[in-house]
Amino acid sequence: MQFVDEAAITVEAGKGGKGCMSFRREKFVPKGGPDGGDGGHGGSVYLVGDESLNTLIDFKFQRFYKAENGRPGQGSQMSGRKGEDLFIKVPVGTTVIDVETLEVIGDVTEAGQELQVAQGGYRGLGNIHFKSSTNRAPRRTTPGTEGERRELRLELKLMADVGLLGMPNAGKSTLIRSVSAARPKVADYPFTTLVPNLGVVKIGSHEHFVIADVPGLIEGASEGAGLGLRFLKHLSRTRLLFHVVDIEPIDESDPVDAINMISAELENFSPTLASLPRWLVINKLDLIAPEERDAKVADLVKRLEWDGPVFRISAASGEGCAELVQSAHRWLDEQRIEIRDNEASAQREQERIERLEQEAIRRTEERMSRKRRRQEEMDDDDWDDDDTDVEVEYVR
Repeated sequence: MQFVDEAAITVEAGKGGKGCMSFRREKFVPKGGPDGGDGGHGGSVYLVGDESLNTLIDFKFQRFYKAENGRPGQGSQMSGRKGEDLFIKVPVGTTVIDVETLEVIGDVTEAGQELQVAQGGYRGLGNIHFKSSTNRAPRRTTPGTEGERRELRLELKLMADVGLLGMPNAGKSTLIRSVSAARPKVADYPFTTLVPNLGVVKIGSHEHFVIADVPGLIEGASEGAGLGLRFLKHLSRTRLLFHVVDIEPIDESDPVDAINMISAELENFSPTLASLPRWLVINKLDLIAPEERDAKVADLVKRLEWDGPVFRISAASGEGCAELVQSAHRWLDEQRIEIRDNEASAQREQERIERLEQEAIRRTEERMSRKRRRQEEMDDDDWDDDDTDVEVEYVR
């Protein structure tokens, strides 16, 4: 299945049913008075989280969704039926943005969560509402109001515990293949991974955590270079980062420069994301002679002035991978227990999540604003060309 993490759709809520103008007509009841009923409210549109979905590809084929209109009122004070609400299933982790205003309507972060994205129109009133002491036979009703219509942008952010980041060809895809059942494409050239991949790392029979592999980052990723800005957002929902680095790059570049560059991109994209716990995972040790490994690793850590956890692995051979995932599992378990049992820790975690979301949203809004400005500039250029480059002379 193709992975699609962005989609644009149009939703339209149902129109409210119009009120009825009717008068009571019964035998032996002359001048029975007004009895027109109200219309029904229009149906609203909701997005619903569904754990069975992991891509937005369905929205590439159907882009317009409309809820049912409310039915008109009837005589004998009978109200019209309400329009059926429309429930659209989306993957858990979907952010919803109003294209026109750039307002973030909300996030669908749990299975079964319902998020209203378009309000149904209100019902019209029947003529019974306009009866008064001076107007005993009103001929006035109101129509139902139009349902809300919105252009929406859906953005999917992977729901993972651990995120992998690193330069292209650092071995992230090989690592996720080594520790989970995920099978992303692996090749000996950069930018092999073009879409994010999720893998479930099993520890024992009933314990596991989810790891996300995102495409490699390049300099300027936080400003939109390459695919970086589009995929950096997937790291915003993780709790722990593995910074995977190639100890012996094929282009003979300095791994320290690569680590510092990605750290700068993280800080620029989201200071809160940059402050997440990050473990240094030194990969491809199998390419170095055993007697040289200790010296190379020590030199890298010293020049980097790294004071966090350091793991030495070979994703290709599996060396050190078991220790890495078991340590991550223990750390995640400790964090869950701390958040569950300590109210202050739970509050800090909630504030961190909110900051991450706000920073990711701000970057998304900036990207959409830039795209809109570029489109406006292109439209202006087209208009100028049509206006000045073509000269029309009328000859009689």
